[in-house]
Amino acid sequence: MKNTRPTFSAEFKLEAAQLVTKQGYSITEAASAMGVSNSAMRKWVNQLRQEQQGVSPKDPPK
Repeated sequence: MKNTRPTFSAEFKLEAAQLVTKQGYSITEAASAMGVSNSAMRKWVNQLRQEQQGVSPKDPPK
């Protein structure tokens, strides 16, 4: 049986990361609210913050 990761749209990732960057949620609170792992949420938040500073993402959204 193959282990597959869930895939999330770019819009979902942006909305999730904005809970932290714009609405003041902690990473743990936002991850719980959106039903994703803390590590995924942390990655999305870091990516959003870098993009806001003008750094292009290394990996395209999957």
